[in-house]
Amino acid sequence: MKKDTSKSVYCIATLDTKGPDAKFVADLLKKWGHRVVLVDVGTQNPPTVFPDQLRDTLADTSLFANQSRAEAIETMSAGLTKFLVQEEKGGRLAGVIGMGGSGGTALICPAFRALSIGIPKIMISTVASGDTKPHVGTSNIFMVFPVVDVAGLNRVSRLIYAEAAGAMAGMLDHPFSQETQKGKTVGITMFGVTTICVTQIRLLLEKLGWECFIFHATGTGGRAMESLVSSGLLDGVIDLTTTEIADEIVGGIFPAGPDRMDAILKAGIPYILSSGAMDMVNFGPIESVPAQFKHRKLHKHNNQITLMRTTVEENQLAGRWISTKLAKKKSPWKVILPMGGVSALDAPGMPFEDQKANVAFVESLESGLESLSGRVVRDQRHINDPGFAQAVVSLFLEMYEQGK
Repeated sequence: MKKDTSKSVYCIATLDTKGPDAKFVADLLKKWGHRVVLVDVGTQNPPTVFPDQLRDTLADTSLFANQSRAEAIETMSAGLTKFLVQEEKGGRLAGVIGMGGSGGTALICPAFRALSIGIPKIMISTVASGDTKPHVGTSNIFMVFPVVDVAGLNRVSRLIYAEAAGAMAGMLDHPFSQETQKGKTVGITMFGVTTICVTQIRLLLEKLGWECFIFHATGTGGRAMESLVSSGLLDGVIDLTTTEIADEIVGGIFPAGPDRMDAILKAGIPYILSSGAMDMVNFGPIESVPAQFKHRKLHKHNNQITLMRTTVEENQLAGRWISTKLAKKKSPWKVILPMGGVSALDAPGMPFEDQKANVAFVESLESGLESLSGRVVRDQRHINDPGFAQAVVSLFLEMYEQGK
């Protein structure tokens, strides 16, 4: 396959400390026939190898003298972000590969996250074996742990750098060419305890030509869905599993942040919202559950996840949280609530059965939407009942047809 030499791979590092490392990667990619732009994002000493893109062209480096290291990193990161976004818009960017320690990762990854999903992104980082969530976010960044520090060439670092460069070359030399999708797209949120319902919804919509994007409601999943909404990649959303809001309110480990729902409502696309898994807040291993919750109704989901049943008061707060968001928007949204139970654990004889808590959520939500009561549907079935899935699909399709 003939290589596209009209675009370049941008190899990015702080060349005052990572010069030989970055040059090694850049030289390999050049050897394999790719155009490479070596970008210096150093904030301290002069580069040890000559870059193709000088740091002075990215940011006002005169500011560094009066800034802390953290402030200088933020300044350079903002400049790099603006630069890479411009390069992508100009059709000059084929992929990006960065390298660094904790500081370099914090500097480079925000710029990677600003690029379109699908652009090849590789980050060789010493923090890649830890919590990468703050760096990856909802983007398609491939993190590579270099085993040794990014601090010079040796038999280990050369091997890892070559593997990372080879991965980039492979992505560029063998791009996945999928047929242009003409079908409509819908985002659907899911948890293990709502999988039965979501699977039924997906199968029903796929038969009608919809392409379904399923998002695991772990905080990151909700944000990823909303990033696709903001990018114009979704024609509608079925927010069946809103447990991330419970985590946001109570303090669980899977919150999607205070801006959850905002991008969907702003986009004005058909939006169905339900109360899937609103019966639970998520924590890590049982020993990690905060002391103030040790007395609560807990359920060991697995060795890594402990679930806590939400109370009447917490459900009231969640209902108000959602109604406050919805009441401000005239976009096409509707709420459908499964009165028979909101998760596989919230059913007759199951650990989280609590009708009072469920009703508290419904009444709180409805009280905040009194003038919009026609948009809230009470369905007497359990969330995983096949009939409920059919009702959700029917409501969604009705909204979509009305908006055409």
